[in-house]
Amino acid sequence: MNCACDFDREICRKGTGAIKADCLKDFFGCEDLVPLWVADMDFAVAPEITEALIERIKHPVYGYAAVPDSYWESIISWLKRRHNWNVKREELTYVNGVVRGIAFIINYFTNPGDKILIQTPVYHPFRNLTVGNKRICVTNPLRETAEGYEMDLEDLERKFAEESPKMMILCNPHNPIGIQWDAETLRKVAALAKKYGVIVVSDEIHGDLVLYGKPHIPFLEVSDDAREVGIALGAPSKTFNIPGLASSWIVISNEDLRKPFFEWMAVNEFSDPTFVATIATEVAYNNGERWLKELTNYIEGNIEAVEKFCEERLPGIRAIRPQASFLVWLDCRGLSLTHEELIDLFVNKAHLALNDGGMFGEEGVGFMRLNVGTTRECLMKSMESLAKALEV
Repeated sequence: MNCACDFDREICRKGTGAIKADCLKDFFGCEDLVPLWVADMDFAVAPEITEALIERIKHPVYGYAAVPDSYWESIISWLKRRHNWNVKREELTYVNGVVRGIAFIINYFTNPGDKILIQTPVYHPFRNLTVGNKRICVTNPLRETAEGYEMDLEDLERKFAEESPKMMILCNPHNPIGIQWDAETLRKVAALAKKYGVIVVSDEIHGDLVLYGKPHIPFLEVSDDAREVGIALGAPSKTFNIPGLASSWIVISNEDLRKPFFEWMAVNEFSDPTFVATIATEVAYNNGERWLKELTNYIEGNIEAVEKFCEERLPGIRAIRPQASFLVWLDCRGLSLTHEELIDLFVNKAHLALNDGGMFGEEGVGFMRLNVGTTRECLMKSMESLAKALEV
């Protein structure tokens, strides 16, 4: 079966209910913007997924659906094949979204008033979930280096010791910066978490989108300490551009953490997938690797095109190359603009909708997050718009 995709094909998403295209006015105050913000892509999904869903939808009854063993097997096989991650069936459950899964974990394992640590600048729902559920947010900011960013492990241990958080939410790979944390760093995090009694929740939703031949390193695979303290979440949603189908998974190795939590999930029917979720996941993981390889090559080309454009035309902006994902962290501090002026430049002058870095924490002020998961033509036209806006 041919699973090639034309990633240069422009697909209009307006009028489809897509947040990215249809909610611009709500978030930016105007609609005449090129949407390069929400972290989904503008590419058609692998045709095998579409064909399988259409075939099932043709059946005239959409009743309660059993979960086939082949669904679980597809996830286990994928994690072993792609990441050398050995997951047992009993360690795995379904959840209808990674953010929702983190919310369930927060509410089950912590209480209002407990502290949760995040590493800013980081995916903003981590803070929203913490504060919105009446927990206290503790930050362990990433440390800038000449090469990019690294964890400040000394500060992490200090925060563990002095603030006594019950939980840490780890972004692996990191969003918005795109870092795939190395095994040694993750082992040190796990050792510190065990020492201070902290549960580590590892969001690995971008793990399948590692770039330039770099491997994904699952947190639960780095050490016995990680398996004791860790809870990992992932999904085919970012990888195969199917977040609207709400198919995600949770892996917990430690039976003492896993058994009561999985029972709570089951009794509340939080771990019951729909048939569209199981079908899409199974087809993606069993038949989507060629499509994913082509996608990865295209994304790498888009990243390199943005880097080249910034170097040649936008000397005040530095594109930080991600090691994973289709999101590029733009360091705009060289423009010498206030953050409000920076947002005005992108939105009102260049007519581009990006996520402003401030939403990821105060360490993101002066940055913008660019979604390059779109056609090369659209991306380069957008870069031209930005260059022209700076010339005015």
